Amino acid sequence: MPRKKDNNTSSQRRRASRPAGSQRMRRATEAPKPKQIPSQNAPAPVTITPANPMGAYADILSTLAKEHRLRSIPDEAPAKSIDLLSNDYLGLAEESEKYREEFFQRFPDANFTSSASRLLSRSNQYHKQLEQYLESLYGRPALLLNSGYHANVGIIQALAIPGTLFLADKLVHASIIDGLRLSGADFKRFPHNDPRKLRRLVEENEGAYHRIIVISEGIFSMDGDMAPLDALVELRRQHPSVMLYLDEAHSFGVRGNRGLGLAEERGVIRDVDIIVGTLGKAAASAGAFVVCRDVMKQYLLNTTRSFIFSTAISPAQAAWSILMIEKIVGMNDRRLHLQRLSHHMVRELSRRLNFESPATTQIVPLMIGDASEAVLMSQYLARNGFDALAIRRPTVAAGSERIRFSLNALLTQKDIDRLISVIGRYH
Repeated sequence: MPRKKDNNTSSQRRRASRPAGSQRMRRATEAPKPKQIPSQNAPAPVTITPANPMGAYADILSTLAKEHRLRSIPDEAPAKSIDLLSNDYLGLAEESEKYREEFFQRFPDANFTSSASRLLSRSNQYHKQLEQYLESLYGRPALLLNSGYHANVGIIQALAIPGTLFLADKLVHASIIDGLRLSGADFKRFPHNDPRKLRRLVEENEGAYHRIIVISEGIFSMDGDMAPLDALVELRRQHPSVMLYLDEAHSFGVRGNRGLGLAEERGVIRDVDIIVGTLGKAAASAGAFVVCRDVMKQYLLNTTRSFIFSTAISPAQAAWSILMIEKIVGMNDRRLHLQRLSHHMVRELSRRLNFESPATTQIVPLMIGDASEAVLMSQYLARNGFDALAIRRPTVAAGSERIRFSLNALLTQKDIDRLISVIGRYH
C-alpha cells in the first residue's frame, strides 16, 4: 500500500521541532557523510573514521597502570611465607588436610555438582542439613545462597518493594552498594559508625516510607572495626518502621562464644531482622546464608533472583560446610587468641612505629595513602616472608591506600613482633 504523502505544513512543523544541527538515525549499512571541521583558513574536509572498538578498553588499562592500580591474579606465594592476606581467620583452610578423612567417611555420597537451581531440582539432603544446622545454632530459619556477593545483591533487590528506604553505612561492602543501585530503591549513606547521624536520618524520613532498612557490617572488611551494634539495635527497638540488616561476612566464625558473629557476641540475634554470613572465609568453604524469620525466608526464596536463577552450591560443598561449622563452634580458644594477636599488633604499631590503626579486630590496616608506595611496601614485605597485598582504589578511597593485614589464629606473637620489626626497617 503506498505511503500517504505529508502535506507541506506538517513536514515543516516536524522539521522545526527538531533542534538545530540534529540528525536522523542512520541505518548501520548507510555510509556516514564526512564531517567538516570549520576554520578561518577553511582547510580540506576531515573524515572521521570509526574508532577501534577495543581501543577504549586498552586506554583504561593504560591509565590503571600509570596510576599503579593495574591488577593481576598473584602467583602462588612461596612455601615459607606467612599468609596475611586470606580470610582464613581460624586456620581451617590451612589445616584442611587433617579433616578430609572424616569428611569422606561421613559424606561419601555427596555429589560435586547440583546441576540446577534448588527450585528446579529435587531437594538435596546436604543443603537441607546445612540449613537445619544453622537454624539450630541461630534459633531462626536459614537459607543458603551461592556467595556473599550473590546474597547481598539478590536480597537487597528483593527487599526493595515500594515504600522502602535503605540507610547504609558509608563503608559497607561493594556487594551491598551494587545491590542498592540495581534495586532502584531510594537509599542514603550515613557517616561510618555514626549512630547519631543515622538516628537523624531515620527521624527525618520515617514519615515518608513504610519501612526503613538500616544496613551495616559486623566487622568492616577494610578498616577492621566493628559496628556499634548495640546502638543500632536500640534504634530499631525505638522505631517500629526500622529493620536491621547485618552482614557478618568477616565476623562469622570469629566473634561470639560459638563463632556466630557479632550479633551472638552482643546477645542480639533476635533483634537483627536479616543476618548474612559467608562460608568462604573463616568457615574455609564456599557459599553464603541468610538467617531471618520464617516469613522472610519464604519471601526471599520466592523473590531473590540470585537464588532463583543460579545453580546451587554442590552437595559436597554443603557437606564440607557442615563439618567446618562443627569445628568452628568449638574453637573459642582460637577466637580469643586471634583477638589477643590483634590487640598486640595494634598496640605495638602505635608504641614502636607511631602508626595508628582503626582496627579492633583481626583485620589490621596499615595506612599508606599512595598507590605506588603501597605496592612497593607489599613487595618489600614479600621479600621478607610476609604475604600481604596493597589495597587500592576502587576498593578504598583515593588517599587511603593501605596494606591490609588479615591475621589468623595459627600465627604467634613472635610472628607479629617480627612483622612489626620488618615494617620498621622499611626505607
